[in-house]
Amino acid sequence: MGPKAKKSGRKKRKITKAERLKQLQEEEERRQREEEEARVKYEKEEMERLEIQRIEKEKWHQLEAKDLERRNEELEELYLLEGCFPEAEKLKRDTRLLSQWKHYIQCDGSPDPSISPEINTFISLWKEETNETLEEVIAKSKLVLNLIDKLKLILLETPPYDLEDKNIIQYQGSILELQELLHLKFNIATEILLRQASTLADLDSGNMEKVIQDENVTLYVWANLKKNPRYKSVRFSETQIGFEIPRILATSDIALRLLHTHYDHVTPLCPVPTSLQEHTATVTHFVKDEVKNEEAAISKELQEEGKQRENESNSVQEEETKFEEQGDSEVQMSFVQEEPEATKFELEMKLLSETVLSGKHWQTDGISNVSYKSEERLITFSLETFGPVTLIQDSHINMPFQSWELRPLDVNKVLLTVTTVFTEIQIQIKENLCMLASIKLNNKKHSSILEGKWMTPISFICALKEAGLNIFPSGHSHFYVVINYKDPLVEMKAYRQLALLSSAFAFGWSKWNTVCNSKKVIVKLKEHLTEEPTQKPNWTNLMFSGDRAQRLKINENSEAFSEALQEETEFHSTLYHMVKDFASKKAMEKIRSSNCQFIDSVCYMLLSTRLLSYS
Repeated sequence: MGPKAKKSGRKKRKITKAERLKQLQEEEERRQREEEEARVKYEKEEMERLEIQRIEKEKWHQLEAKDLERRNEELEELYLLEGCFPEAEKLKRDTRLLSQWKHYIQCDGSPDPSISPEINTFISLWKEETNETLEEVIAKSKLVLNLIDKLKLILLETPPYDLEDKNIIQYQGSILELQELLHLKFNIATEILLRQASTLADLDSGNMEKVIQDENVTLYVWANLKKNPRYKSVRFSETQIGFEIPRILATSDIALRLLHTHYDHVTPLCPVPTSLQEHTATVTHFVKDEVKNEEAAISKELQEEGKQRENESNSVQEEETKFEEQGDSEVQMSFVQEEPEATKFELEMKLLSETVLSGKHWQTDGISNVSYKSEERLITFSLETFGPVTLIQDSHINMPFQSWELRPLDVNKVLLTVTTVFTEIQIQIKENLCMLASIKLNNKKHSSILEGKWMTPISFICALKEAGLNIFPSGHSHFYVVINYKDPLVEMKAYRQLALLSSAFAFGWSKWNTVCNSKKVIVKLKEHLTEEPTQKPNWTNLMFSGDRAQRLKINENSEAFSEALQEETEFHSTLYHMVKDFASKKAMEKIRSSNCQFIDSVCYMLLSTRLLSYS
C-alpha cells in the first residue's frame, strides 16, 4: 500500500460554554431592543390614533352642536317651503268643487253620482225601463261605468276629513247597485234577443250567432236551433272566439253567452284603501302644532298594515248557458283574450274559475287542458261547468324593485324610472298630472294604450294597476315581498324633502340603503339642470334620519359601508339645507320657484311606490 493520505481541511473548533452564553445574551438583548422599539412604536401609533379619534370626536361634537344650534332656524325654513303641500291640497279641493259646478251647469241629463237623490233617481228610472235591446244596454253601460269610476275616484281622492262615514256607505252602496243593475240589464236583454233567435238564424248552420262589441264589452251569443250533433265546434265568424261542446249538449235546447268585459264586475267591492287617502292627508293639515300628530298618525297607519286580498282581477269573461238539464259535461273554450299588459309581457298568469258553491273566492277546480300560444295570443281550456272565468296576475310580480331614479326634465317636470325584475317603467310627472312614458321588457320596448295619456296621480295609479303594471305596494304587501324595512316616519319625511328638491336634483337608488339601519335612509344625488341625462354622473351619497342629513364619504364603488362624513361638510336638519351647502345658485332658484302641485304630485308618487322600502 502507498503512504496514508493526509486528511484535508481543518478540524472544526468546538464552541465553549462561555461563548455560547455570550451569544445567548446578545440575542436576548437584541430581542429586548426590538420589543422595546415595537412597544414605543405601538404606543406612539396608539397615541396618534387616540389623538385622531379625540380630534374627530371633538369635531363631531362641534358639528352636532352647530347643527343643534341652527336646527330651529332650518326647520322654520323647511316649514315655509312645505307650505306648498296645504296649498296644493286647497287647489285639489277647489278643483273638486269646480267639477261639481261644471257638471251642474252642463245640464246633459247625467246624474252627479255624489248627490244621493240624483243617483237614486237615475237608478230607479233605469229599473223601470223595459224591453231594452243589447245594443241599448251596451250604449247605456258607458254612462253607468263612468258613474262607477267617478264614485271610486271620489272615495280615493277625497281626504278623510272631507269624507264622512255616511258618504262612504252611500257611495259604496251606489257602486254595488249600479254594478248589479247593469248585469241584470245584460241578462234581460240577452233573454229578449233569444226570443228572436229563429229570425236571426245563420243560413249555413241554421243556428243563431250574434256578436256585439264596444270598448267596454264584447258579447257573443249562440243558440242551438238545429240541434245537429255534427255542430259540436262553434267559432264566431270573423273572430277567433269559439267553443266546443259535448255531443249531449249539441243535441239539446241550449243557448250560450260569452260576456267578455274589460272591467271587473265580479270581484266584491273592497273597503276604501286608507293608504292613498292618508298620503293625501299627510300634506294637508299643516298647522304647526298639528304636524307631529299627523306624522304619528301616518306612521301608525303604515306600521299597522293588515293583510288583505293578494290578487287583483284585471279582466273578466263570463260564460252562461240555458238548458233543461245540467250534467258534468266538459266544454272546450278557445278564444283570443285582450290581455292586460302583464300577459303581453309573458308574466306568470293563472286561469281561474268560480263555481256557484265557491262563494266569493276564485279557484282552479274544474279547469283543464289549459294552453296559451303567446305569438297568437290564443288561450284554450276546458271547463267542467259554466261560470265566470278570469285571468289573475300576482299583484307583487314587480316587487321588490331592482333600482329607481328620479330625474328633472324641464320646469316642473321630472322622469321617474322604476326597474323591476321583468320591466323598466318610466313615468313623467308635471304639475298635477302623470303619464306613462315608456315600458321595457328585457331591454325591449313595449307599447301600451296608456302611453302619452296624462292623468291625475290617483287615476294614473288605478290605470297602471288595471293594466297589470302594479308598482304600488298596499297595506298587505310586506307579507308577500321581502322588503328593506324603513321607519315609516323617516321614510315619509324623506319623500317630502326629495319632492321639494326634485326640480333641480336627480336622485337614485343606493346599494348602501340596504346596509344602514331602519332608522336611516340613503340615496344618491347629483345636481341636474339639463333635460338630457348626464353621461358620467358624479353621484353624492346622502344619509337622512328624519332629523339629520349628512353627506357620506363613501360612494357606490366603495368596498365597505361607513357613516364617515365627507371632508369639509357639516350636519344639517334637512336635506334641503344639506344640498344648499354645495348647490349652484341656479339650482336653488329652481327649487324655490317650483310649482306646489308639481311638488305634491312627486311626493304622492314617491309615497305610493315606497321606493326606499321596496327596492
